[in-house]
Amino acid sequence: MEAIRQILSVKNHSVTVILPDDFIADEVEVIILPVQNKEYKIPQWQIDEVRERTEKYLKNPQSVTDIDDFLKEIEDDL
Repeated sequence: MEAIRQILSVKNHSVTVILPDDFIADEVEVIILPVQNKEYKIPQWQIDEVRERTEKYLKNPQSVTDIDDFLKEIEDDL
């Protein structure tokens, strides 16, 4: 399933959604919610984790685990 999330402005009680060219569907489900918090704040721990992983990758790109191997490890642990 492909999901597209957008924050749109309401004008005259209407919104217009422009779909990407590669989005192919005959019907879509639309859920309308008022925006609760326009500025989503990424937690500092998450920023730190991404920075650390990026640094490790840049130092040694060959050490990256293949996604299929990673998923198999998780499956084996279950």
